[in-house]
Amino acid sequence: MSEQPDPPVTQTPHPPVTQAPDPPPIGQSHYADGEWHRLHPLTPFARGWTVVAAVLVVLTQNASGAAAGLTVTGVLLGSAILIGLVYGFLSWYFTKYRIEVDALRLDTGVLFRRSRRVRLDRLQAVDVVRPLIARLLGLAELRLEVAGGHKSEAPLAYLSERNAQELRATLLARAAGVRPDAPEADEQVLVRVPPEALIGSLVLSGSFIFAVVLVVALVSGAIGFHTPFIFFGAIPTLIALATAEFRAFSTHFDFVVAESADGLRLRHGLLEHRSQTVPPGRVQALRIVQPLLWRRHGWVKVEVNVAGYAPGVGEDGTSRTSVLLPVAPRETALGVIGRVFPGVDIDAIPLAGLPRRARWLRPVTWPYAACGADARVFVSRRGRFRRELDVIEHGKAQSLRLTSGPLRRRLGLATVHLDSTPGPVRVHAPDRDAVDGRQILEAQAERDRAARRRATPERWMTARADAPTTAAPVLDPGAGRAD
Repeated sequence: MSEQPDPPVTQTPHPPVTQAPDPPPIGQSHYADGEWHRLHPLTPFARGWTVVAAVLVVLTQNASGAAAGLTVTGVLLGSAILIGLVYGFLSWYFTKYRIEVDALRLDTGVLFRRSRRVRLDRLQAVDVVRPLIARLLGLAELRLEVAGGHKSEAPLAYLSERNAQELRATLLARAAGVRPDAPEADEQVLVRVPPEALIGSLVLSGSFIFAVVLVVALVSGAIGFHTPFIFFGAIPTLIALATAEFRAFSTHFDFVVAESADGLRLRHGLLEHRSQTVPPGRVQALRIVQPLLWRRHGWVKVEVNVAGYAPGVGEDGTSRTSVLLPVAPRETALGVIGRVFPGVDIDAIPLAGLPRRARWLRPVTWPYAACGADARVFVSRRGRFRRELDVIEHGKAQSLRLTSGPLRRRLGLATVHLDSTPGPVRVHAPDRDAVDGRQILEAQAERDRAARRRATPERWMTARADAPTTAAPVLDPGAGRAD
């Protein structure tokens, strides 16, 4: 008897389970889809908190006035807040952005529409900025720096912190010419500046010493002349000095320098946290600064000129990138500089000093001024109490100049200038022999021409083959201290 097959088992179909997709990892985002996106919905509140604070101040000042007057003031200010919130909502609603094939497009405007396109091939830097209020709300601002720009182009304020990092990675990948879903480049921390080293450097700065001497002098004068107004009259000056010191501490707090394929990454800030990237090849010139009181600890400061960053303070009141290291032992600073100029040994470059007749113009500092060059960089040193060492790579100078005033012409002296992009570093070799200065200028012009002929395009996300692979030591506040 043949076996009968079992009857088929009938199963009741279950509806498919719909799961929310996992958030894409940073660098693999939906930002490459070409669709429109809006800023974070909390953007109007993050932007308008200053208006609310001003309203509260006005209400507090008028709290002691008549009830009727206070009511009218409250109604007017409440109406102003309501109008501001409505306008802020409309501004957020009409602000949208998207990534196109070769650009980032940003459309803004309520009454007057404005559309901006930032070409990705001109992208110099993408910074993530987190002001205090935005950080409390979990938001961040994305700022784009382009070649030849005088301010940040198409700033996106505000995005969620994750979306800001995601969009930054996507833009860097597009600018590098790699696939849009490429993950963000890994990094290796080179230097972390501890708070005690930063505080120590500020205490040993000239402005702090001046403030202490001023306070002692004012207190002594007030006691000696029995006139406290001497001290009170200087309070605004003391407040300004204290504000400057706190701003320096807040700006460089928890300063971290890390190395990645897309350049050196800088993270710092107490009240406003900034994540910046110094791309490979974008550093045009740098300066090593060592004040007199830092020598016992062997500390130095490193400032840079970065292509694409305008100098000084931007329209939003924040400073541009200019400090590569606020304080570090010299050996650590040289290790970081080795990432900027791979294969360059600054201490091995032979330097030529000034002629003796330059002492009539520089009676104190003329023995310490010198300049020289090797196959990669030009170096200029000067200063006795505040030592400064300027370094510029061949081919990075925008122009070369030789200047000499009436007195210098009388002494047969001239100053060689190697003009860089805007920034704190002004590379020059002062008070050289006039004939020697002309020879330095011509030799440097030939080095620059040769360097430009050999130069290859620098791209984002492209590691430099000759860069060292080991990390520089984390800053030790006691490192380099003299016995």
